[in-house]
Parts: sequence; structure tokens; C-alpha cells
Amino acid sequence: MSSHPDPSPAASSPALTEVETYGVERIPDADRTATALDLFRVAFGGANTFSTCVLGAFPILFGLSFWQGLAATVLGVVAGALILCPMAVFGPVNGTNNAVSSSAHLGVHGRVVGSFLSLLTAIAFFSISVWSSGDALVGGAHRLFGLERSTLSFAVAYALFAGLVLAVCVYGFRFMLFVNKIAVTSASVLFLLGAFAFAGDFDPSYAGVFTASADAATRSMFWPSFIGAALIVLSNPVSFGAFLGDWSRYIPADTPRRKVIGAAFLSQLATLLPFVFGLATASIIAAKAPKYVDPTAPDFVGGLLAISPSWFFLPVCLLALIGGMSTGTTSLYGTGLDFSSVFPRLSRVRATLLVGVLSIAFIFIGRFGLDLVQSISTFATMIITCTTPWMVVMMLGFYTRRGWYDPEALQVFNRRQRGGRYWFAHGWNWRGMTAWWVSALAGVLFTDIPARCPTRASGGTSVISSRGRVT
Repeated sequence: MSSHPDPSPAASSPALTEVETYGVERIPDADRTATALDLFRVAFGGANTFSTCVLGAFPILFGLSFWQGLAATVLGVVAGALILCPMAVFGPVNGTNNAVSSSAHLGVHGRVVGSFLSLLTAIAFFSISVWSSGDALVGGAHRLFGLERSTLSFAVAYALFAGLVLAVCVYGFRFMLFVNKIAVTSASVLFLLGAFAFAGDFDPSYAGVFTASADAATRSMFWPSFIGAALIVLSNPVSFGAFLGDWSRYIPADTPRRKVIGAAFLSQLATLLPFVFGLATASIIAAKAPKYVDPTAPDFVGGLLAISPSWFFLPVCLLALIGGMSTGTTSLYGTGLDFSSVFPRLSRVRATLLVGVLSIAFIFIGRFGLDLVQSISTFATMIITCTTPWMVVMMLGFYTRRGWYDPEALQVFNRRQRGGRYWFAHGWNWRGMTAWWVSALAGVLFTDIPARCPTRASGGTSVISSRGRVT
């Protein structure tokens, strides 16, 4: 701890199996042993997953050609990375997560906006991770071992996978970092192995629906489809905005900011690997098994298994398991951390367990009970719409304050105190709050989310499979 002499890095790093006890209080300098490379591993590992492949398939589902889809993907990733990367600096500067840091800009009470945005975002992405990975595991087992694709099979797969994710999150940051170190390497190897598996079937000349022979009505939908695909890709890096501080708070405060920002930026550029894998395989599915990209019932997971050589079924299952663990842990860890900050009587472990159990119940109800999948897709889109202006408020605040913060004043809410530098008007900074809610409201009003699955040539924002799963 900080009361001891400056420890060596090995001594100051807790054991892998030691349960993390820190919540959102400022991390002592002696315990900040993470590096910018660790931030890269966690952020990239959380996106180097099967779920990102699914997002990568959207340009094809929207009717774009491979090259058009690649342009939309690169545009979305680069733009999203540029928006996201400044959010990495708050953790090292303040030693706490981004929601707590937002007290300086939204007020001691206004900081709950960031906490609940990250809470809702994490639950949505955790659910999508469990569904997509569970579906891939059951589908692969069906092809390999003849496992029946029954409700029981899916329920067991979801429960086991969600339980593993919850266990890692309870242990905390070090265990999550260990999982992501493995995931970054192994998932990347599996994606490259997939490139070898599908190389013979891949045709970069896949034309999509916006060809020279297309009618005028179809051609008029090109730009809405292109922009819609780019925005869906962009939503992936933006969704990390509230969580970067969860991981970067363990980086020493004297670490050059360019390294921290660069790590966050490069972590998103690296996601071009799963994005392009999803894009390329979706173009193969559209050419060889078009029923799986039918606008009325698209099923990327089923299509991928249908076109895969038999020897690649097991790697698909491993990819689903490893990648899903990365996405699930990065989402749920941040959820528990933020929940403990809103309700300080709950420790990080207890908050993680509580939110984890609620999220698992939500997953099962949505999958087997109320068919909430389309609502979750819409909900996730709305979260992104509200999170982006919150991020902009944070960045502008950092710039106007020249990166200076009072760490003790940031903790007023967590200690159930009153007053301090960031108390403003009864705990609310109405200038910052107004900037956020006006921008968020405008974004919501200009968001068009179709109630039905989009056609191949539409610019819709959600695609739902015939089995009621986000694909």
C-alpha cells in the first residue's frame, strides 16, 4: 500500500487470484502498475470478438459491395477511434473511473448520468455477447457432435458462459487483464486461421445490390446504406467511452498522455481484424448461402457455420468462447464498478454480483420469455446516441480546465458529503447538464430506427434473426 516504501513492480502487483477490493476511490500511486500496453490489450481484447464480426457483417446486409463495405468500415472505425481516444486520459489523471471524473463537469450529483449510461450500455453489450457466443457454441456443437439445438441447449450455454464471465469480473481488474492477454493473441490467431479457411471462397469483387443495373429507387438508397453501415461500425468504439477510465485508472499519473491516447486509438484500429473478418465472411455467405442474409430473417452465425469447412467448426467455437469472455468481462466489470459508485454501501464485489445476476435474468427473459431482442437493439442505439454528447462534454471540460482536477473533490458523492469545488448548484452543474441533455434529445429526435428488419438496400440500424437473436 501507499504507506510502505516504494515497492518493486512485482511486489506492488496483486496476485492474479486476489479479489480486487478497490471501488471508485482514487487508486493509490503505489498500486498503479498498469501500462499503456495493458490498456491496449483490454480495449482491443474487449472488441476482438465474435460480436464485432457480427457488426462487420452489417454493410453486406445493407446491400453494399465488399469494397464499399470496407470503406464504410474503415471510416467508422477511424472516426470512432478519434472520438474515443481522449476519454483514456481521465483515469491516469484522477485515478478513478470516468463517471466519477465527470463530477468536475456535471456536478457532484450530475455525475450519476455517466454511471447510469455505462450501466445500461454494459448490460446491453453483455447480453449481446452472451447471446451471440452461446448461439455459436451450440451451433458448432450441433455440427460437430450432433447436439440438439433445443431450448435446453441454449439455456445451458448461456448460463455457463455468463457464469464464467461473472466469476472473472468478481476477481477484478488483474484477472480480467489476464483473460484479455490470452484473448488478444488467441482470437487474433483464430481470425487469421479463418482467413486461411475462407481464402478459397472469398471474392473481393462481390458487387452487392448497388450495381449499374440497379433501378433508380435502389441506387437512391446507396448513401443512406453507406452512412448507416459506417455509423453502426462507429458505435462499437464509442460504446467504450464510459469504460476506458475503469482500466486506465491503474496507469501511473506521470505516464505521457500521448501514450495513453495512442493506446486507446490503436486498440480500435486493431479491431479492423474482426470487422473485416465479418465483412469478408458475410460476402461469402451472401454469394454461397444467400438465405442466411435474407432481409426478413438474417442469421450470420448460421451462415458462417454453413460455409465453414468442417475442420474450422472447433475454432469457431473457441473464437466464440474466448472473444465472448473478453466482451462480457469488460462490460460487466465496468457495470459493477459504476453501480458501486452510485450506491456506496455496496462494495465492488457485491455490486458486480448483484448486477451480474440481474443481467443474467435479463438475458433469459429477453431470449426465452418476452422476445425483447429488437427492443435491446433499439435500446443500445439510443444509449450510443446519449453517450456521445456526454463524451463531448467531458472532452470540452478537460480542455477548458487544462487537464487539472481536484481528486478529493471528485469523491464527495461517494463519501456522501456536501460542498467542495464541484458542488456548483446543489450538486448540479446546469450548464454542463443542459449541454448534455439538449444534445442527447436532438440526437434521439433525429434517430430513425425501423420497427422491422431492413432490406438489403436500406439504411436501418438493427437486424434480427428468425430465432429472435441479435445478428
